Amino acid sequence: MTATERPITAKITRLLLPFLLLALLLLFLIRYGSHWLRHILIYLSHAAWARKLVSGFPLARRVALRFVAGETIDEAMNAAQELNRSGMLVTLDYLGESVTDVAEARASKDEILRLLERIRQAGVDGNVSVKLTQLGLRIDPGLALEHMSEILEKARLEDNWVRIDMEESELVDQTLAIFRELRNERGFDNVGVVIQAYLYRSEDDVRRLIQAGAGVRLCKGAYAEPAEVAFPDKQDTDRNFVHLTNMLLDDDARHNGVYAGIATHDEAMIAATIEIAERQNIPPDDFEFQMLYGVGRELQSWLVQQGYKVRIYVPYGTAWYPYFVRRLAERPANLWFFLSNLLRA
Repeated sequence: MTATERPITAKITRLLLPFLLLALLLLFLIRYGSHWLRHILIYLSHAAWARKLVSGFPLARRVALRFVAGETIDEAMNAAQELNRSGMLVTLDYLGESVTDVAEARASKDEILRLLERIRQAGVDGNVSVKLTQLGLRIDPGLALEHMSEILEKARLEDNWVRIDMEESELVDQTLAIFRELRNERGFDNVGVVIQAYLYRSEDDVRRLIQAGAGVRLCKGAYAEPAEVAFPDKQDTDRNFVHLTNMLLDDDARHNGVYAGIATHDEAMIAATIEIAERQNIPPDDFEFQMLYGVGRELQSWLVQQGYKVRIYVPYGTAWYPYFVRRLAERPANLWFFLSNLLRA
């Protein structure tokens, strides 16, 4: 090796070594500790040092685009139109969360206003999902409320609908309070909310939302929560998911005008939902399945072929890192996809 080649080799080694060590660690955890793996990945989704490391690695961005439609509205519109042509509905999400700067929260709100306008202009059959922490919830709940009001006014003008995503358990009360304020006090009937099945409290929350006739997306939950507030075992979360699905699809809920989005890639949960709908003679267009962009495409297509409504959650934007890492935490197959591409590079 020449003197010129040695510094280049050393530089490459310094760049690749952290990723190789991370890959080995994650491979070990996949094999021996999926529970700890999930908690580690969710920690990494919030860690500034990890975000800087991974976001600065071009290959990581390319792999993340399996789960993210792109960084611009144009890319999101292209993905949404393609999904519409495949018979699927969409909900578009401008990525971002835990904003601590008022100007950044305002910029996010302005981007979502543009997104609503572009959906109409592009003829996309879809709505919008938002996170309240992106709109300033951690700065001031009143700021997030005002931003949501402006977004819902725009959505009303565009004949569209907005769903408030649910975040960590510590924010559930604030999120539901803002949802009720928007719907009950400010008169917005074009807003829905998300409930996470792994939280103990969710049955009571669903019962109140059914009484109010709210539109609800039910998901399992994607954050690391303590056993004091959430089921630690997957089988208990699954059991509660089916129970809450029963509640959202029963006669009382439908009589009150509840429209349920059953958000899962778990084939057992999908089969249970179909069984509930068939037992209660619920038409396929009286509810919908909701799934993530880039995950389970064959299953999504099969459900459409069976006559079920399928809505795909289509995220876009430069703040893709935390969303991407939570997708890795949810399914080991997603993590293996990332690592196999990383190691082939």
